[in-house]
Formats: sequence, structure tokens, C-alpha cells
Amino acid sequence: MNVFRGPTQFSAGPACALTIGNFDGVHRGHRALLKQLKDGAKEKDLVSCVMTFEPHPKEFFSPEQAPPRILNLRDKLCAFSEVGVDRVVVEHFDNAFAKLTPEEFVSEILVKRLNAKWILIGDDFCYGAKRAGNFASLKAAGDRLGFEVSSIATVLEDGERISSSALRDALASGDMQLVAKLLGRPYGISGHVIHGQKLGRELGFPTLNLAVANHLHYRKPATSGIFVAQVHGLSNKPLPAVASLGVRPTVEDEGRVLLETHVFDYDQDAYGKVVTVELLEKIRDEEKYPNLNTLTHAIAADAQHARNYFQKKTYV
Repeated sequence: MNVFRGPTQFSAGPACALTIGNFDGVHRGHRALLKQLKDGAKEKDLVSCVMTFEPHPKEFFSPEQAPPRILNLRDKLCAFSEVGVDRVVVEHFDNAFAKLTPEEFVSEILVKRLNAKWILIGDDFCYGAKRAGNFASLKAAGDRLGFEVSSIATVLEDGERISSSALRDALASGDMQLVAKLLGRPYGISGHVIHGQKLGRELGFPTLNLAVANHLHYRKPATSGIFVAQVHGLSNKPLPAVASLGVRPTVEDEGRVLLETHVFDYDQDAYGKVVTVELLEKIRDEEKYPNLNTLTHAIAADAQHARNYFQKKTYV
């Protein structure tokens, strides 16, 4: 899969089948669209291409009101690669891009830069400054400029639409079983293992630390709390663990979001490695404890809960 940071990195490449969106979560609804894109691209002898945005447009216009991100950019790109997309264009969403009229967006970006010949989108798609362009205007532009436009039906789960909003609701409530159902896979966060305060090691529970951040460093994560987890990237199989995702209220007051993961029976140097931590079951919410001794007892109980989870899973 080729990744381009904005369509200006290349000009009039191979004709493509294109879809456009934020794709936060790359959930089962997104994957159904991407499969249709790939199948259509193959049938039409086109390159499959996804155009997405960084930052999310809502983060650009209203950062304080923007919803929490489900996936960081790394995980989104990995999900696209897993699906088998040929090309991803990550458009830097800034003032200049936001001011493009619908006509400029179509002629300059879709036609001249991306060389789109078939565009697959939802029928609620809007584009251009003030979201003035819509499905009907894009279809009319395609008739004039020589590209096709098709829509995809909404994907339902038990009569409910699979959407990023539904996924965020499930994450916020800690229903990791529903999250996995909507995603079609466990919810994971990846990143480089960084140095922390080494407090976990002092307490007898050494952790792998991942910074959970985007351009708004202190953004609230899509979910938080203590979780049964498993870690990919340290072995040829996922390793069982217990993880804390949040702001560490007992030992910090800066609001920095960290993912701290204690991998059971693992004592090797992992600094700098890229790992993926999958959150399988929520144990409880974060809690502020009066002292480190109380915190240590809570961590021990959480670790035992997670060990019991994996032991039960082994013998079921």
C-alpha cells in the first residue's frame, strides 16, 4: 500500500477508484465500503484509493467540541493495509483546504491530482467550503468531467447503523464486547514503547508505556479505565496483560493520557519497539487512591482478574 501526504505529492497518477472520508475506527461499515471499492476497482481496472484527513475536520474547526478519536493515524493506516487498499492519500486539513469551493475540490483534487474515474461514497457525503457540495452535485460534476459516482448502502447491526458514533458510545461505556463486534476485531492501540517514571517497576508491576496523543496532546481518549489486555509485537503470539488507559489520577495531575500495560511474566527491554495493545474487557474505571500502598493492592487485584480471564479462556 502506498501512502501519500496530500494529493500534491503526485500528479495525475494511475486512474483510480476513490472513496473519501475520516474512517475513524475503520469499523465493519467502513470495511464493507472498502471491499466494494476494491471489487469495483478490480472490475474497472482501476487503482483503489482512499482519501482521508489529518487532523479530523471537526478537530480543525472546533477542537474543544470534537469527538475523541477512535484510532490514531498509525492504526488507521494499518487497518487500510489489512483490507488491501492500493493507495491512501492523507490530506492535511488546513485553512487552504477548508476554503476550497466544491468546484475547486472536484476539478483540482479529484480530477487533476487524484485522477478519479469512479467515486464511491455514502449518500450523505458533503464536500467543499461550508460543506456546500453533496452527492447530487458530485454526480452532476462527474457527468460533466468524466467520472462515475456511486453510493453504498448503510451497514446495519441488529437494525442499528454501524457508525463511528455508535462505536464511540460503546467505547465510552466500556462495552468491549460490543466494540469488537462493531469493529470486527478487538480494539487496539499501537505505538512506540516510551520511558515512564518507572513507578510500576517500584510497585512490582513493570509496565510498557505508550503515549496516547494526537495534535491536541491532552485530548480525552475514546475509552479509559483498567482493562484485560493482550500485547502484539513482543513475541510470535499475543501476550496476556492488564492495562490502564487514562490520566493516572493517583500519581499525576497534568491530564496527560498514557496507556500503561503490565505484561504477565515478561521481563525484557521493550523500549522503542512498536507494539499493539488490545483491550479485551473493561475491569473498572480509573480511581484516585489516597496512597501508593492502596494503589498497589488495586493493581494486584486487577492483575489477578486478568489472569483469571485468560485462565478461563484457556480451559473453555
